[in-house]
Amino acid sequence: MSNVLVSSGRTASLPGVRVVRVLPVKGRRTIGPWCFVDQMLPPEVEEPDPMEIGPHPHIGLQTVTWLFEGEAVHGDSLGTEQTIRPGQLNLMTAGRGIAHAELGLGAGLRGVQMWVAQPEETRHGAPAFEHHADLPVLDLAAGPATVFVGTLRDADDASQTSPARHDTPSVGAELRLGTGSVTLPAEDGFEYAVVPTDHPVEVNSELVAVGELGYIAPGDDHLHLQSTGENNRIMLLGGEPIETISMWWNFVARNHDEITEAFEAWQAHDTDRFGTVPSDLERMDAPTPPWLRG
Repeated sequence: MSNVLVSSGRTASLPGVRVVRVLPVKGRRTIGPWCFVDQMLPPEVEEPDPMEIGPHPHIGLQTVTWLFEGEAVHGDSLGTEQTIRPGQLNLMTAGRGIAHAELGLGAGLRGVQMWVAQPEETRHGAPAFEHHADLPVLDLAAGPATVFVGTLRDADDASQTSPARHDTPSVGAELRLGTGSVTLPAEDGFEYAVVPTDHPVEVNSELVAVGELGYIAPGDDHLHLQSTGENNRIMLLGGEPIETISMWWNFVARNHDEITEAFEAWQAHDTDRFGTVPSDLERMDAPTPPWLRG
């Protein structure tokens, strides 16, 4: 029997971008500390509107923005204004609270937006932002792997380590595989997600299609990936399982009370907690949590 569990994502729409959400899915909220993975899909029209996501809040997580095509500008309540391009990393740490906005420069934005749940030790800490324009590349037999979080090793124990912050043992990498295969050692205690973005990939002999996620539980000593197409971008995410989280809208916490506090603070325009984003885009109101509805 295969040790890979395959789940299908669901399509969703954000202002100016179409996505398929492969995490969270029914029955699985986290893989390691990774708690959210949205693939930005190719536009359905020749001249799509640019992505415009107005100021909105986060708590208890890190946003990991990774582009394949196009450019976008990140602005946040720390005063950051940072353009991101393909192959670069924007990493925003929310801690006790931050707000930000995202604006696509032109049309045709493609990439992946990911969230990492912060552990108890850092989730109440200060917000922060970092940008990494140059990231390490591990040369694998079937193609290069750009490491944007943590450390990735190959079968010969060569490795590359990202300079980006990570608060729990974890890894994030973009593999660019041809039609060959690659075997990677699995870190002890890690669980993994494999997310193909261009062509299906066989993961330990189980086929994972575009728009799906392949999950590998802790306990395996290796991951074997076989691409079915040239220049196949494959997102490899993993880490040690994190404690149970409570996630709603843009907030990651441990219970409803914490989320309620964040929701009420955002709706009350609490700048002490979330600051102010210098943006011309419309500020997003938080929808009412279901446990507070009449």
